Amino acid sequence: MIAKTEEDFTGLKEIGAICGNIRDTLVQAAKPGITTKELDNMAGELFKKAGAVSAPKGEYDFPGYTCISMNEEVAHGIPKKRTIQEGDLINIDVSGSKNGYFADTGISFVVGKGELILQEICDVAKEAFEAGLQRAKPGSRKSGLGKAVHTTAKKNDLTVIKNLTGHGVGRSIHEAPENILNYYSRRDDEILKDGMVIAFEPFISTFEEEVFQSNDGWTFLTDESFVAQYEHTIILTKDGPIITTL
Repeated sequence: MIAKTEEDFTGLKEIGAICGNIRDTLVQAAKPGITTKELDNMAGELFKKAGAVSAPKGEYDFPGYTCISMNEEVAHGIPKKRTIQEGDLINIDVSGSKNGYFADTGISFVVGKGELILQEICDVAKEAFEAGLQRAKPGSRKSGLGKAVHTTAKKNDLTVIKNLTGHGVGRSIHEAPENILNYYSRRDDEILKDGMVIAFEPFISTFEEEVFQSNDGWTFLTDESFVAQYEHTIILTKDGPIITTL
């Protein structure tokens, strides 16, 4: 969507803050011994308390209020009775709506102490986000964000997942622009507009560049790579990007 009115900015910031709070609460609660289903139940209560609706459940009938992925799972993991252990790589992705406005945010992190490479890909995912954010300006080309992400990955001897992308958001959970790539493509030459709302989400991988869908019809996996994501909802403005999900 293109945010134009004060109502737009207020509504986007409100649902962004709700999703960001749920994300951070679940990250803090993700300790050894808790299950991903227990975390998801917490999210359900927080959505209800905030008067908001889970986007995965409300829009797609996903079997959870949030997507929680572990280790070999990259995205869209189904919360279940899987117990979190020390050193696990976890991704918590929270999206929701309130009063007709949507937000989407996610973060990968290591529980306690884990393999150094796991913390590295989490750190590089955030670094790639920040590099792309500098190019998230009205009048710039969308391809600049993907170029910044891929350049950051390569600088750290890592790569990106090419078949998972960011997207437009705002009045629905997925809208134009359909794809915000994590790599440079000459065909990705759309000009970013003032007020455009996007979910920008770099996926940094140890070496594989594509994911595949599991038999459950939801979860995305790799064969051997570990992958980290860092995502926020952003309103692009002439005065600089507004991150609604901090």
